[in-house]
Amino acid sequence: MEEAYEVEIPCHFLCPISMQLMKDPVTVSTGITYDRESIEKWLFSRKNPTCPVTKQELFNTDLTPNHTLRRLIQAWCTLNAFERIPTPKPPVDRSQIVKLLNEAKNSPKSQLVCLQRLRSIARRNESGKNHLQAAGAVHFLLSVVRKNEDAFSRDEALSLLQEMELSDSDLKTFLSENGGILDSLIQVLETGDCQNRTVAMMLLKSAFYVADPADLIGSRPELFTHIVHILRDRISQQATKAALKLLVELCPWGRNRIKAVDAGAVAALIELLLETADRRACELVLTVLDQLCGCAEGRAELLRHGCGLAVVSKKILRVSHAASERGVRILSSISKYSANSWVLQEMLQVGVASKLCLVLQVEASLKTKERAKEILRLHSRVWRDSPCIPPHLLTSYPST
Repeated sequence: MEEAYEVEIPCHFLCPISMQLMKDPVTVSTGITYDRESIEKWLFSRKNPTCPVTKQELFNTDLTPNHTLRRLIQAWCTLNAFERIPTPKPPVDRSQIVKLLNEAKNSPKSQLVCLQRLRSIARRNESGKNHLQAAGAVHFLLSVVRKNEDAFSRDEALSLLQEMELSDSDLKTFLSENGGILDSLIQVLETGDCQNRTVAMMLLKSAFYVADPADLIGSRPELFTHIVHILRDRISQQATKAALKLLVELCPWGRNRIKAVDAGAVAALIELLLETADRRACELVLTVLDQLCGCAEGRAELLRHGCGLAVVSKKILRVSHAASERGVRILSSISKYSANSWVLQEMLQVGVASKLCLVLQVEASLKTKERAKEILRLHSRVWRDSPCIPPHLLTSYPST
């Protein structure tokens, strides 16, 4: 029996960037041929594009299809029983995109179809997205969302915005008084389906990440209401994490912590913490709870929830060092500013004091251990001789 052997691909069929068989070979102005997908990623990720092989600066970034080489690769694939590479679709140029944009602007009836065609262009490759940017598609998409005349067109425009690489200046226009789309995004959060609500939340997260302090401080109460609805509805992991990251951005500013508490954020976060096993989600929830416990209203809501102290304590040492640090910070805020006799007894009964003693015995950051010691010392009169703390943990209880 003949031994099986691996066919060696000719070196001139391989892309110099990916070292994979080229599917759509194109040549740059230096005469070097690359696979279109690889060279587009290379060119569009750099301010001063260069040829990867020669290192020469490319003043002309036009990509010329190498049809002869593509046909040779296709013939070689057929002869060697490789999966045949299909003939690539011709690239879309800027004039086609401008034509589609003008048609969508001038003919409301064909707007949805044009938006769907623009979305297919964006999904094709990186150059499609860059041509859309250069043709002014972002401004048009924002106007469609802002006018909100047709829900189908609005949702298609939102999906396209989510797929594009938006600049910081583009994202900041989301929140501007003139030309902003915050009202439309909030309406999508209120009435949209799961997919569109996810897209709206992800766009809001990106917009507020680069927002000016004035926009952060002036966040509307209804925004927090819809963020909490996203957390409660669990429509997708993407939406949940985007909502959590948005709260992380918003809560440190102005009265946003109180707005979040009034919207029911604390209870929603505790319920999420009870249900999720995702490490990053747990870290984000504990980060937001730590921020909310920086105000009396937030601490009161956490204590009002029957599982608040217990679930925070449970996550310490079970998720990550970052989660443990946030959890101990939350307990520190409670013990310093909201610790009456009832609270101290509950902290004993649900294992908070025991968990803090355990923190001192295991590997944890120095800050976390120091904060745990501080809490234990602060309430040593109530906790130190309690039978609720097992003897093997009581040995690590710090002296006063």
